[in-house]
Amino acid sequence: MRALIYLVVILLPILGGLAILPLHFKKDLTRNLYAEGIVCLTSVLVWIVLVEDPGWVEVYSFTRGFSIDFHVDDLTRLFAGMVSLMWPLVMLYAFEYMRESRRKNLFFAFFVATYGVTLGVAFASNMTTLYVFFEMLTLVTIPLVVHYEDHDSLYAGRKYAAYTIGGASLAFFAVVMSTVAGQGGNFLPGGSLNADYSQSILQVAFLFGFFGFGVKAAVFPLHEWLPTASVAPTPVTALLHAVAVVNSGVFAITRMTYYVYGTEILAGTPAQTVGLLFSEFTLVYAAVMALKERHFKRRLAYSTVSNLSYMLFGVMLLSEAGLMAGMAHMLFHGIIKITLFMCAGAFMHQTGHEYIYEINGVGRRMPLTCTFYTLGALSLTGIPLFCGFISKWQLFVAGAQLGTPLALTGVAALIVSAFLCAMYSLTVSVRAFFPMQGKDRYSEEGSATEAGLLMLLPIAVFSVVNVVFGVWPGPILNWLRALAAAAM
Repeated sequence: MRALIYLVVILLPILGGLAILPLHFKKDLTRNLYAEGIVCLTSVLVWIVLVEDPGWVEVYSFTRGFSIDFHVDDLTRLFAGMVSLMWPLVMLYAFEYMRESRRKNLFFAFFVATYGVTLGVAFASNMTTLYVFFEMLTLVTIPLVVHYEDHDSLYAGRKYAAYTIGGASLAFFAVVMSTVAGQGGNFLPGGSLNADYSQSILQVAFLFGFFGFGVKAAVFPLHEWLPTASVAPTPVTALLHAVAVVNSGVFAITRMTYYVYGTEILAGTPAQTVGLLFSEFTLVYAAVMALKERHFKRRLAYSTVSNLSYMLFGVMLLSEAGLMAGMAHMLFHGIIKITLFMCAGAFMHQTGHEYIYEINGVGRRMPLTCTFYTLGALSLTGIPLFCGFISKWQLFVAGAQLGTPLALTGVAALIVSAFLCAMYSLTVSVRAFFPMQGKDRYSEEGSATEAGLLMLLPIAVFSVVNVVFGVWPGPILNWLRALAAAAM
């Protein structure tokens, strides 16, 4: 019975979404109501499971040690909870954004199905289960990346597949080693590995997992797929490539680090050193690339690459404060970046333009969209009274408290990246509201208008949440501290 509860929550959006493929809807409204109904019902069931906690359940065993198991803990609640609240809102945005698009059945089928696969990642209770759903996530999102079927989309799909399937081959070694060297690769607070096993082999396996799962977390040099995949429809880039897919990579590394290996095995080892070095380099390098980028969504994609490594930096500090800060940034960055991507999509949808220089003056024609974007940009930069400041400050404090050379180098990298972030994000707002004389591209009436309610409402909701967590972060930070303490 308990296994059935998990299966219903995960399979309802997968099967309900794929059922859209053969159906013929005479009106878009019918399909939209069906898709939104599936997503909302799933979100309600998710919260029932998170509150009731059915416990640890084995659904299927392949062979000894390799099985499909599900459970609920605080890390599950964080990831599944944020995804379940975001998905219904982004669905509303997608209905208007995709209104004139072709192949809408295909898009919404896989968009809904991806929700279920992401929940499979969240509820996984061992490395085998996590790996199965992690790779399913690649398969169900490829059709979304290539949706437009033009040259750029097909190239992005091939690149995405090559990177993520290549990452799967690396992560597989970590899955096998963690399963045979411990309690079936189970996720247990403090780790589940046998500490007497060869430490050198375990560290090598960890690095295979770090970079294998790190493909979706866009760790340098395995990050290039993410900016390329920004050609996908904006609902895809907003939710999947700013929250679900990329955060699945961070989530998987966090699970492996704290719930399989444990800090005692990794602290002070070359594995920790490599993880910190690549995280710190990535967060600065990607910020520089974002500043150079002139395409609106690709700039935001490089920003995502940078901020994912903020999270990994916190995780690889291997401290309670680091884990708390990393998970706080996973939550808060998701809120911020989904807002920014949706604002960029609204601009592109309403004007037909894609590049930064084409934004000049649009703030007078799309004041709400540009104001919401500016609030998100201020938060992403780390300005007080917004949630981005809260998580970035916690990362800064965690690195300073640890005090090791690598941790302090990371603190310096955070400061440099924040400065670059202000330059690449806020200059967009300056262009929108204060174009140089003679550069206003929208001076004529009717040259651009605000998007419709279905697009503006989700943007507004996430903008409000951004401010609320910025001025009242106490409850969520206290809960995250408890999460981090329990994981050690």
